Amino acid sequence: MPELPEVEVTRQSFADRIAGARVLALHMGKPLRWPLGLEPTELVGRQVTQVRRRGKYLLIDLDQGLLLVHLGMSGSLNFDQQQGPRGPHDHMDLETTRGVLRLHDPRRFGAVVWAPSEFSAPAQKLLGHLGVEPLADSFDLHVFCAELKQKKAPIKQVLLAGQVVVGVGNIYASEALFLSGIRPSVKAAQLSKPRVAKLHTAIREVLARAVAKGGSSLRDFVSAEGKNGYFQLEASVYGRTGQPCRRCATPIKQIMQGQRSTFFCPVCQKY
Repeated sequence: MPELPEVEVTRQSFADRIAGARVLALHMGKPLRWPLGLEPTELVGRQVTQVRRRGKYLLIDLDQGLLLVHLGMSGSLNFDQQQGPRGPHDHMDLETTRGVLRLHDPRRFGAVVWAPSEFSAPAQKLLGHLGVEPLADSFDLHVFCAELKQKKAPIKQVLLAGQVVVGVGNIYASEALFLSGIRPSVKAAQLSKPRVAKLHTAIREVLARAVAKGGSSLRDFVSAEGKNGYFQLEASVYGRTGQPCRRCATPIKQIMQGQRSTFFCPVCQKY
């Protein structure tokens, strides 16, 4: 699944190029996770003002309303002057005066939803439960520590839930926990403030590095320019079951948490 770094890389790869464009047409393919929320023809003539990100959602701001785009499990966006004929897995073409934004989503878990504003009911249904942005100044250590103290679940599960801090998905949760020396199965409430401080720093460091590397292309992720990401090549634990830890040479272990694979070093992450 594209996680926060992949979504941010996608945003950066087309935001400047589409800003200021006028919508010429919107073509929707097979139904996605949620309905669009209006007739596609109603968007014709509206202007794209900017593209933002909230968690794993892309917010395409228009001069009237906005489109919320989620890439689902296997989706990707491509923005180009022209696109070829739509294939069976191409479910949105947003034609503009500056190019065509296409959503390719083989599994159709993605979404394109129109909302009159970010604070309207359709948008808040998707965004209202999301935690703080980890790369923003609002990701405050003291608040983070206080909220974790209220959570009895394992720290990995708390990070994945996205209610305390948003966008720390499976890959980057495993990596941040390794970097901070925390075992994924320890309960969040049991973490001391110094250990939470290490995790706070590690989350920001891992996500920022992943964005700089273009995200992770584990399966079919590419940016809106068709470029692969390379963070997976330097992962410390994720996907490295049985391989030696890059720090202590102990074989990396894999466990299941909430039906998701978790990777950790049993020596470097003792507690």
